[in-house]
Amino acid sequence: MKKIITVICISFLLVSATTLETPNAPYHPSIEGTWELVSHYNYEDGIPTDTLLVADGYRQIKMYYNGKVMWTRYVPNDSVEWFGYGSYETTDSTLTEKLEYMSASMHKITNPDMIWSMELKLEKNSFSQIFTDEEGNKINSENYKRLD
Repeated sequence: MKKIITVICISFLLVSATTLETPNAPYHPSIEGTWELVSHYNYEDGIPTDTLLVADGYRQIKMYYNGKVMWTRYVPNDSVEWFGYGSYETTDSTLTEKLEYMSASMHKITNPDMIWSMELKLEKNSFSQIFTDEEGNKINSENYKRLD
């Protein structure tokens, strides 16, 4: 009986002295959430040349959840409505949005397939969607901060 109690006590001590370590998985930020536009960049030879901050009162908000995107833009002293809704997909370096529904003002300037494929630079609390030409050269970007 003493041997059994001794084995149980030693087993208990060994188990309690063992620490469980979970491997640290690399952090991969998610685009899911609510974002506000803070600036635009214009590019020349792949380098941002101009930073254009949003004007006072101007707001553009994007929301990404469960594969769906919704955005709206408010421009002070402008009666034109800007909004859209659709689906999105991301990879480590790309963002593709396909709008299904949008304001009449957006519909006038949209491309025929209503799909936008952009380069994506995603951080924990910010992201940039970078527009490129047919040859892959960066043209401009929209830069967002997370609203949470």
